[in-house]
Amino acid sequence: MSENFEQMLNESFKTVRNGEVVEGTVIDVKPDEIVLNIGYKSDGIITRSEYSNEPNVDLTTVVEVGSTMEAKVLKVNDGEGQVVLTYKRLAAEKGSKRLEEAFENQEVLTAKVAQVLNGGLSVIVDEARVFIPASLVSDVYEKDLTKYDGQEIEFVITEFNPRRRRIIGDRKQLLLAKKAELQKALFERIKVGDVIEGTVKNITDFGAFIDLGGADGLLHISEMSWGRVESPKKAFKVGEVVKVFIKDIKDTKIALSRKFPEDNPWNNAAEKFAIGTVIKGKVARMTDFGAFVELAPGIDALLHVSQIAKEHVEKPADVLKVGQEIEAKIVDFNEADKKISLSIKALLQEEEAAKDDAGETEE
Repeated sequence: MSENFEQMLNESFKTVRNGEVVEGTVIDVKPDEIVLNIGYKSDGIITRSEYSNEPNVDLTTVVEVGSTMEAKVLKVNDGEGQVVLTYKRLAAEKGSKRLEEAFENQEVLTAKVAQVLNGGLSVIVDEARVFIPASLVSDVYEKDLTKYDGQEIEFVITEFNPRRRRIIGDRKQLLLAKKAELQKALFERIKVGDVIEGTVKNITDFGAFIDLGGADGLLHISEMSWGRVESPKKAFKVGEVVKVFIKDIKDTKIALSRKFPEDNPWNNAAEKFAIGTVIKGKVARMTDFGAFVELAPGIDALLHVSQIAKEHVEKPADVLKVGQEIEAKIVDFNEADKKISLSIKALLQEEEAAKDDAGETEE
């Protein structure tokens, strides 16, 4: 009677085979193990390593007792009468199918970066691993990819060969396509003379590249200010938002300027720097034939070597220093050529003549 009952009981259970996909109900969860009732005479066991590629996941935080889940049979009997199951391998197979469809349809996928490798990034889609080479991570060269660790990124599958374990993702082409769209929209919107805001992207010795939201424009050192700029790196910081105007557009090249016409120091120069005006300025630079004196930001005047003193001066550097403040008389003003000439000698001669006149008057 007992043998018949055992036989009947065994017959009431379904049979399972290695490789078969089964569905079961979670009857117990531990941090490192899930127990499933799969309708077989023995329970099914999913270990932590067969649930996820994440090494330290606490299974009690991802699975609840009473929930149902599918798994694949790895071994019908583990030696202790239990059925060894895998969830991650079944998920990987489904993920592989998902990736194959995405590859065929050129679908844009989104996934979190699971690992930063020497040669690129590893992302996981439904437990199926995708490798994104460093050269396809960004549209610019990036030596350090650690900033992408744990970050969600978009990509497309450009190579799908699961037999060789080559499933390659590409983020770069999406960035280039988006940049092309933004660039097209930008060039349709802007024209020469437009005032626009941009973000300082890169700074060199000769200028700064400004991100205009679709294309970069070059702000040359000579266009940074009406005054003198010694070093772009001292004048600007990467990430700084600046207001510029479009000076020129040639194909995809944009020349920028911050020398706004309304701020041009020559606008009222004829009044401020009229011939005969005695003015103070700082020596900006020197040559063998004279010194250039800054009268205002963007306006330099020439103090010829013959006009530095009453006596003969061999070289300006013999009597003057860069940064020195001097007082001189404006002896020539040419607004058309933007040239101003100074003379200390004329000023000294006038002062001497005035003293002589004063002396004669007293006599």
